[in-house]
Amino acid sequence: MTTPSAEIDAYLARLPQGFRQELSDLRETIAKAAPGAEECISYQMPAFRYNGRVLVYYAAFKKHCSFFPGSIAVADAFADELASFRVSKGTIHFTPDEPLPKSLVRKIVKAKMKEIDAKAR
Repeated sequence: MTTPSAEIDAYLARLPQGFRQELSDLRETIAKAAPGAEECISYQMPAFRYNGRVLVYYAAFKKHCSFFPGSIAVADAFADELASFRVSKGTIHFTPDEPLPKSLVRKIVKAKMKEIDAKAR
């Protein structure tokens, strides 16, 4: 039986180098921002679970990568900082040439953690 980390490693290994590196960096940034979160696969995408709920997802597609905060409210809270990215319901598109700033990823992850914590009360 493979672990979620091994499944994610295999997912990333199949990607072209630029996408692989960008999503590996994103994975590391998320893990550091949410040290208590666990890696998982959800909807066939790499994700992190926090307090029993999916925190964020990320994935690669043919021409872009996506970061899914899983919350329109969280994405809307950072609309100004996301203005240069294509954003639609629950997904933020980016590329290795135009990556998401790590500081923004950390803020989004922390905001989603707060949202999950608030719903748990």
